[in-house]
Amino acid sequence: MDFQTISSTFEALRLTPPSKLTLLEGHLFTPLHYPPTPPDADTLILNIDSQELALQIKKVLLSVYPAEHEIYVVEGQRSKVEQLGDLQPATFDLQPATFYIPSLGEGTSFESFAEITAHLRAPDGCPWDKEQTHQTLRKHLLEEAYETISAMDSNNISEMREEFGDLLLQIVLNAQIASESNEFNSTQVIKHIYDKIIRRHPHVFGDLKLDGVDGVLQNWEKLKEKERGGKKESKGILDGVPISLPALSQAQEYQDRAARVGFDWPEIDGVLDKVREEIEEIKKAETDFELASEIGDLFFVLVNLARWKYVDAESALRNTNIKFKKRFAHVEKRAKEQNKNLSDMTLEEMDSFWNEAKSLGL
Repeated sequence: MDFQTISSTFEALRLTPPSKLTLLEGHLFTPLHYPPTPPDADTLILNIDSQELALQIKKVLLSVYPAEHEIYVVEGQRSKVEQLGDLQPATFDLQPATFYIPSLGEGTSFESFAEITAHLRAPDGCPWDKEQTHQTLRKHLLEEAYETISAMDSNNISEMREEFGDLLLQIVLNAQIASESNEFNSTQVIKHIYDKIIRRHPHVFGDLKLDGVDGVLQNWEKLKEKERGGKKESKGILDGVPISLPALSQAQEYQDRAARVGFDWPEIDGVLDKVREEIEEIKKAETDFELASEIGDLFFVLVNLARWKYVDAESALRNTNIKFKKRFAHVEKRAKEQNKNLSDMTLEEMDSFWNEAKSLGL
């Protein structure tokens, strides 16, 4: 598209061409699910020659742009402004249409986020950020991960949005630190996971046919086993599970991986029998070491029971912890209302408040 064509398009729009503009061919959107353009740049989408294509473009754009975002539709010398969510293209004339999508504003693209993160590390950046290393950021990465999980557990949408951003900052900041010492950069991080997704989803991006989730997971493990075999150091199936994972999550991931290669009970009855067996062994334990070991075994088999029932053990216990905290807070509140100290109350009195909390749905 030459400069004259761009000028005529903006003449029809009665707008001044922006200094930052992305040009895209309409049919590029046909197989897409996400816009191939940074939302902080104005965008022209050309040669939209059917209603079907126009609606496909609308669907893709809505994955990033809000429904109320205004876009311009140009057909020949005619133009109109519509909200993206309300866009219902009329029958196209012989001349294909063009969509002009104004930017979402500064700070809405990954590139702009990577830029301000790099600025934090620049000579005129933040003294604290300039001192950070991979190791000093480790605790912050863990904290942000747990805060994100907490927001997910409470299903708080606004908190999730905020915490995902905080977590992303840790990733981009670490990538920036790595780029400064020529270790790797954000592009390489993205390219690596991009290639891995395609490689591990031949049933999506290739011709492989698989049966359901179980077939996908079994093939996933075969692919990872093949990848491990191609590396110099020999690692086992369980070696890729992070040591720093919470114990319940770690146990469930160990069991999941072992099950994908056939190391699993054939029926859930075997798991239930094992639960009963471990309880009996706890009763028979004679030393503190034996007791701790048997309780650990019971935890492990209970995680297996959760896995068989498609329950995430870590989330289940977290939810129970939250429930306990709410109910015990109610017990404290009711005791305070009666000018009583918890330590002076009987178990029966506290239990009555506990049952009251349950009846209130806490």
